[in-house]
Amino acid sequence: MNILLPYRLLLSPDKKLFRSLRNLLGFYPRNISVYKLAFSHRSANPETVNGQQMSNERLEFLGDAILGAVIADLLFRRFPFRDEGFLTEMRSRIVSREHLKTLALKIGIDEYIKINSAPGMFRSMYGDAFEALIGAIYIDKGYKKAQQFIVDRIIKLHADLNEIEELELNFKSKIINWAQKEKKSLVFEMLEEEMSGKLIKVRLMIDDKEVSRGEDFVKKKAEQIAAEKAYKSLGLGNL
Repeated sequence: MNILLPYRLLLSPDKKLFRSLRNLLGFYPRNISVYKLAFSHRSANPETVNGQQMSNERLEFLGDAILGAVIADLLFRRFPFRDEGFLTEMRSRIVSREHLKTLALKIGIDEYIKINSAPGMFRSMYGDAFEALIGAIYIDKGYKKAQQFIVDRIIKLHADLNEIEELELNFKSKIINWAQKEKKSLVFEMLEEEMSGKLIKVRLMIDDKEVSRGEDFVKKKAEQIAAEKAYKSLGLGNL
């Protein structure tokens, strides 16, 4: 690290943010602007640059790929005798929206997010910001630093792989399997798409009766949310 960096930070208008990120990340960031962008929800910034909204969505896309690669490598080494199906399922559980939300809240990402709406309106915003943060680390410091952050400061401190191995988080798959076993009809219906934010709403119909609803900006996520609600409301925890 540049030994003059901490002294330059004392003169920066963002010195409070620099110090806070130092505690969160374990190192001083170089490019503070990319971290600010990582915490900027789409609802907080209507401005665009060359037609692109200045939000954390692009960093989220990048961070998702980095996180997936790091977790895949970690699991490959941690479970040398398990097959591809097991590794895929474990990775899915670790990077699920609900688990990423839990991790994000554990490390305090909610204190950084800039949003111009009630937090409950955007169920996935914490997990999205978590992935965007990883994307920001990659842009600022490279893959190795992002890997160290994920493994040393997230997985080792906040994720129990043995516990995760025992979880079942793919609610959509579970409830579809249940419906097939019980010979029930099951359909996910898209209700509407709000033009302002393209928020997708779906409802889960079982035997032509509405059981639950879910909403997100991604159809698959909305279906997963509806499936989770149905899974819990129908008392299917022993599936």
